[in-house]
Amino acid sequence: DEVQVSVVQNLNLYGNKDEEPFIPYLPQFTKLVWDLLMTVTPMSKHDALATISIRFLSSLIGKLMHRSIFQDEATLREILTRIVIPNLTIREVDEEKFEDDPAEFILGDMEGSDSESRRKCTQEMLRAMCRQFEGQTTAIVSEHVGSMLQQYQADPANQWKMKDVAVHLILGVAVRAESAQFGVSQVNDGVNVMDFFSKHVYSELQEANMSVRPMVKATCIKFVTTFRQQFSKEQIVGLMPLLIAHLGSGDVVVHTYAAAAIEKILTAKVAGPGGVKVTKITGADLKPFLGGLFTALFGIVDNADLNENEYVMKCIMRSLNVARDDLMDVVQVVLEKLTDALARVAKNPKNPQSNHFLFESIAVLIRAVCTKDAASTTAFEQFLFPPFQMVLQMEVVEFTPYVFQLLAQILEFRPEGAGLGEAYTSLFAPLLTPLLWERRGNVPALTRLLTAYLAKGASEIVLQLEGMLGVFQKLISSKANEAYAFDLLRGIVIYMPQEKVLPYMKQIFQILMMKLQAGKTPKYVGLVTHFFALFIGKFGSQVYMDQLNALQPGLGLMLMTQVWIPRLQQFSPTRLEAKTQVVGLTKLLCETPALLSDPNGQQIWGQALACAVKIVCSPESHLNSLSAEGNDDDVEIGYDATFSLLHFATRP
Repeated sequence: DEVQVSVVQNLNLYGNKDEEPFIPYLPQFTKLVWDLLMTVTPMSKHDALATISIRFLSSLIGKLMHRSIFQDEATLREILTRIVIPNLTIREVDEEKFEDDPAEFILGDMEGSDSESRRKCTQEMLRAMCRQFEGQTTAIVSEHVGSMLQQYQADPANQWKMKDVAVHLILGVAVRAESAQFGVSQVNDGVNVMDFFSKHVYSELQEANMSVRPMVKATCIKFVTTFRQQFSKEQIVGLMPLLIAHLGSGDVVVHTYAAAAIEKILTAKVAGPGGVKVTKITGADLKPFLGGLFTALFGIVDNADLNENEYVMKCIMRSLNVARDDLMDVVQVVLEKLTDALARVAKNPKNPQSNHFLFESIAVLIRAVCTKDAASTTAFEQFLFPPFQMVLQMEVVEFTPYVFQLLAQILEFRPEGAGLGEAYTSLFAPLLTPLLWERRGNVPALTRLLTAYLAKGASEIVLQLEGMLGVFQKLISSKANEAYAFDLLRGIVIYMPQEKVLPYMKQIFQILMMKLQAGKTPKYVGLVTHFFALFIGKFGSQVYMDQLNALQPGLGLMLMTQVWIPRLQQFSPTRLEAKTQVVGLTKLLCETPALLSDPNGQQIWGQALACAVKIVCSPESHLNSLSAEGNDDDVEIGYDATFSLLHFATRP
């Protein structure tokens, strides 16, 4: 079997990558693969051979250049009856996997997953047939679907597999174009999707007994997920109670598919005013269902007999975000449930994606509540500090970057003038521990947290300035961390009292110059010139010149001509850096009369002015960063092995 799989894989490569020399042999190899597929048994040990063979034939069927091989109706009928239907039909091994290994079943069957099952490959074959022979394929499939549904209706208890195949056939032929993120964008005109839904899918979802035909229920929920874009808002609102009811199913696949369906539906978009895409279901639409929805979702999360479920946790995250304006009544209960779940999984983290969505859910709550009332940060601190301290004490390395991001988020929301508070003050000194900064995944989050400390209470941590500069020195020595070093340095310069920072500036500039001399990479030049502009904006151009000239006479002007101005002539900064550069350059031009005392200085002055004008006139410098609020549904949220950024914890 393994040899045959490898041979067909090679044929696939020839068919897709190097077609010309392969064309003379194509009919012969197509027949061989066809004959091989006819001998493949439904046993799971032959799945790899079946899927690769189906994929090979699909790649040929879907191409116009091979149309003549498959265009006879008899050939299409034979493909459907001898390949498609047998491989779409539920086998005993599928039933066992559905019951005993739901995670594996979901991996092979769920929309958007990387794993390939026979059914998934077979549906791709149907879509390939429709690309070249849509009318004929649709007509043949319609005959089979009608016959199968009649068999099912005559004996539902024993013929439920026929209905499952019928729904999968429709899923195969009805879709012209789709994406995992946005669902179906084009539907086969020959298939009345909504009519099929109302006659055969909706009735299945209305069945209250969850133990009746669970595999068909899962398939029907998958149908709803696939065609989420085609449903009207009214239809979705009508479906919501049925999907919530299926969250109560004892079958893991069924309640997982229900959670995934709700999550996908909540991201479905329609054209709004001015052609801007807006979510189909708003917080107001979801509000009547919140109680039942969260009860059902946390019923799954709290069940100790079930493994962590990333689809359920993602549904919680998405529901919280959509309902963010109506969370005040449920925030305490939801936060308790999330912190309980955190305490459980911290003992033995197993599912990185589920854990990521758990922390995203907490971030959504913080953002939703504290945006309205900054004073609520106190309540979040009381709730979250105990589990966060537990994570830090237990050294759960997978979770520490998340904890630091959430600590930064809460601190950034603290009311102005409220200071750091006792909890944050006591936590600060341990954050400077070198071991924490050794772990690369901690660095982005810790840097942001220290910057938040500086923004909210620099005067309270001024005695720790040398410790922070030690962290800066460690970060700047690594090319991977130099951007975070400058984030921290900018925070120190902006927020720390000037008289405390200035005594250290000679040493800081010395470190910066040594690194610049060691390797003038475009990235580092961009970072250091951004800092120059910020420093001048904060301390003035004379202090900047004095600091550099103290290291080496004329160094200030030399950096202008050899580093700063060439960088701005080549690349225009954008957004916040553009503003910083204009402020720094303007102060330099207006506060450094010595520049105009000789021809060389006048030339530098003119070049600096030209750079400032170029930035002001550049369209890129005026780009507004998209608000996180408007982008929440389109962004790809999930775990990353290096550093998992919490989307909902990004700066307000």
